[in-house]
Amino acid sequence: MDIDDLLTPDAVIARLKVGSKKQALQELAKKAAQITGLGERAIFDVLLERERLGTTGVGNGIAIPHGKLPELERIVGVFARLDRPIDFDAIDEHPVDLLFLLLAPESAGADHLKALARVSRLFRDRATCEKLRGTDRADALFAILTSQTVAPSA
Repeated sequence: MDIDDLLTPDAVIARLKVGSKKQALQELAKKAAQITGLGERAIFDVLLERERLGTTGVGNGIAIPHGKLPELERIVGVFARLDRPIDFDAIDEHPVDLLFLLLAPESAGADHLKALARVSRLFRDRATCEKLRGTDRADALFAILTSQTVAPSA
């Protein structure tokens, strides 16, 4: 599974201006609703519910909020580069400035986990994160995200 299986150019937000985790999740839900045709509130509720289980702020300025929706037909991603880092209750207590939202059908099972693992591997590469932080153009961000070829972990 590649990032371009999850992400389309219109699902990249280059300079998201938010002041809180809740606001970031609302904006991601709004963008995901535009892409999927599903209700913004339903998406937001799923994301909030997941955050209550534990933060999706994985450290190093990165968060991967995710959830499952029964109405969804395929796994969908939304990427946002924040204008300014925000507190996201990340595991390393550092603010977050790179967000990758993943939404999956309830029936996705292993594919959802594979998509999460793929996004996680992408963000483990410091050079990729530096490139993402170094541009505020959506087309450049999409190119960086989709040009990374990361070998699957064994």
